[in-house]
Amino acid sequence: MIASLNGTVVGIELTGAVIECAGVGYFFTATPQTLAGLRRGENARVLTTMVVRDDAVQLYGFTDDSQRSMFALLQTVSGLGPRLALATLSVFEAAEVAAAVGAGDAKTLQRVPGVGKRMAERMIVELKEKVAGYGEAAPEGEPAAPRAESATAAQVTAALTGLGFTDKQAEGAVDAVLAEDADLDTSAALRAALSRLGKKN
Repeated sequence: MIASLNGTVVGIELTGAVIECAGVGYFFTATPQTLAGLRRGENARVLTTMVVRDDAVQLYGFTDDSQRSMFALLQTVSGLGPRLALATLSVFEAAEVAAAVGAGDAKTLQRVPGVGKRMAERMIVELKEKVAGYGEAAPEGEPAAPRAESATAAQVTAALTGLGFTDKQAEGAVDAVLAEDADLDTSAALRAALSRLGKKN
């Protein structure tokens, strides 16, 4: 089991990065927020979870233990795999997931791409007791506060600069895509911004 990586960041992609440890490069999949904190050529430490399946072995990386713990907890929900767990943490912080589940706020959970009404309700039923006391969950019946629109812009801008774009390029692309559709989540906004930047090059 690989629990963490500590080494030089040698590559950053849209969905993951490579950290070289003792001459071996390890690729891990991560959220845009985690990737935004990495810089090529610099040393970084990332907490990891290794998911072993019949057809693949995949590493998932996290900046802190609360993210990694929530990633594991989400996968205890029937039919919710690592991809959807990571998508959830791309939209919400771990404490925000706990707050939404604790408040029974299915509508908020449905903001995650791939989470429909049934899955949101299943997450609430199967996780409600498990997230009790996790972080600072919202009081019963009170919906979790949504992310501010500016938070999406900041996260996508940081992810783009982490991929090597200048601040000016990143900010211009993010402003443009959010002006066209202010309801884009972090992942969708990042894809749209990369597409726009790719057309300019």
